[in-house]
Amino acid sequence: MSPPRISLTVAPPPVRRAVLIRRVRLFVAATITYNLIEAAVAIGAGTIASSTALIGFGLDSVIEVASAAAVAWQFSSPNHERRERTALRVIAISFFALAGYVSVESVRALLGTDRPEHSTIGLLLAAVSLAVMPILSAAQRRTGRELGSASAVADSKQTLLCTYLSAVVLVGLALNSLFGWWWADPAAALTIAAVAVKEGREAWRGDTCCTPTTVVRDSTAPGCVDGCCT
Repeated sequence: MSPPRISLTVAPPPVRRAVLIRRVRLFVAATITYNLIEAAVAIGAGTIASSTALIGFGLDSVIEVASAAAVAWQFSSPNHERRERTALRVIAISFFALAGYVSVESVRALLGTDRPEHSTIGLLLAAVSLAVMPILSAAQRRTGRELGSASAVADSKQTLLCTYLSAVVLVGLALNSLFGWWWADPAAALTIAAVAVKEGREAWRGDTCCTPTTVVRDSTAPGCVDGCCT
């Protein structure tokens, strides 16, 4: 029997830690600013086109602002580790809220209560978000892992979920515009809702091995997810 793999998680030195904290704050500010603009444009365009997908996309942006605000609140304290659990709970609730709304609106759309129209603005917005969000999410995730912040990593997952939703909205709007397949968007959005529930449960439990202390870990331990320990 081979011995369990172990790895060291070492806290960054104080100077590097200060840089990482400033970086987290910068990412949070960028996330909030972008999503406020995205929410206004998506909800406005969705209302004009009677698109539940676009309106839901805009509300997802509002939820993501709440998630980023929780991280901003956490890192406004010099001893931000004390606020980690509360921030994670807020992020988890934002995931659950997103899943609930997307599920309800997807079912309503599939039942044919509202047929969306073509939206050029919606297509452009979804395409821009699909290009921007993966870069922001990856940067957030790297910084959060190096800093050892579970909440920063969880917020990066919220941003990544926005990327998936951008792709779903883009494909749905395109299929509706090209072929009249109005059902494509809500059907795919239900998958996003399932992913949101999964990520919300992990954030609520604090399932992470991103720890800002020096420790030897068993990489096969249940708490280690996403290859964080390797």
